[in-house]
Amino acid sequence: MDTPGYLLPPDGENWSKLAVYKQHGGYAAAERAIRQMQPDDVVNEVKNSGLRGRGGAGFATGVKWSFLPKDGRRPRYIACNGDESEPGTFKDRQILERNPHELLEGLLIAGWANTIDAAYIYVRGEYRTAYENLQASIAEAHAAGYLGKNILGSGMNFEIYVHRGAGAYICGEETGLMESLEGKKGQPRKRPPFPAVAGLWRQPTTVNNVETMAHVPHIIRKGADWFKTIGTEKSTGTTIFGVSGHVMRPGTYELPLGTPLRDVIFRHAGGLRPGRTLKAVIPGGGSMPVLTAETAMQVNMDHDSLQKNGSLLGTGAIMVMDDTTCTVRAAQVIAKFFRHESCGQCTQCREGTGWLHKLLMSVERGTAERRDLETIDEVTRYMEGQTICALSDAAAWAAGYFLRRFRAEFEAHIEQKKCPLEGISFEV
Repeated sequence: MDTPGYLLPPDGENWSKLAVYKQHGGYAAAERAIRQMQPDDVVNEVKNSGLRGRGGAGFATGVKWSFLPKDGRRPRYIACNGDESEPGTFKDRQILERNPHELLEGLLIAGWANTIDAAYIYVRGEYRTAYENLQASIAEAHAAGYLGKNILGSGMNFEIYVHRGAGAYICGEETGLMESLEGKKGQPRKRPPFPAVAGLWRQPTTVNNVETMAHVPHIIRKGADWFKTIGTEKSTGTTIFGVSGHVMRPGTYELPLGTPLRDVIFRHAGGLRPGRTLKAVIPGGGSMPVLTAETAMQVNMDHDSLQKNGSLLGTGAIMVMDDTTCTVRAAQVIAKFFRHESCGQCTQCREGTGWLHKLLMSVERGTAERRDLETIDEVTRYMEGQTICALSDAAAWAAGYFLRRFRAEFEAHIEQKKCPLEGISFEV
């Protein structure tokens, strides 16, 4: 179910066809940028808008673009991250399936702003419809003169290519994505050098998420000042929240950043199942720290508010758990995912994810001892901030914060030697 915004077509409509997209103002922003604005003016407009990346880290997009070297080195690339393998995340899929030209227009504007030669969209392998939509849309854009040689008579040459992933979560990390695009094993690179200096094929590259690029045409068409009227001072614009779990209306909801989490759950997503109470919420995808119900009911969905309350916005994937949820099992399931998806390059991640999963399985089965809880806590602290990429941190946050914020339930598993919810009948 969708809510009014500017990224997704209203009422479930599909604007995949170029003619339909143009009926709703499509490519007007690209024409304005290329015909009326200098590249630096476009970068400054995006910078002034306050747009932050929607892929998880929340870094300022215009600032990231300004990191590209000014020495004129060629070629230069955009790597567009559409891998979307973060647990609970399904927002980019909506753009790719229902409004792909919005992404292409954003990439075209970014290409002009940063004198880019080509963009590579890395799409999650399971997203077949999205892949087919993109290929068809790229062909339409080529035929209309928005891609290829001498675009809009500007002398700009720009191409967009689509690459399908093969189911590796680690390829959602920007340098792992670039390694995969180059045909290598998808595994993060050590930094420095950073992608802006040595990215794809060691050339200057900016890496942006699908949703991030989809905001750009609206900023150029309506202006940075308009964009800043939506959201909060430091988290501007809307974002697409993907709500899953124990709610009556799971789905995507495009809402201003800063929307209270309780409103997303109880107003937009229809609230919990009858008779149930809220227990826990992961606000930004499986790699973000879990929140207790008490915190979730008073926090807003923006970067600063969530950080102050011990979590992060991430991809805006809200995973709702009611009182039928065993938090130990939830932590164990997430730990199993990270153990499987670790590339094995860093010792702390390779060994730590395995240990966390084993220990959490022992707690869940009732075979653990109280000292095992201290071991879990200790292992997570050795994993944070010690590795090439953030997968180790994510695994540590998932296990560590479930334990710290729901410790009584972990202790009950050990004392009762089973899950305390086992055998309890929950009427729905």
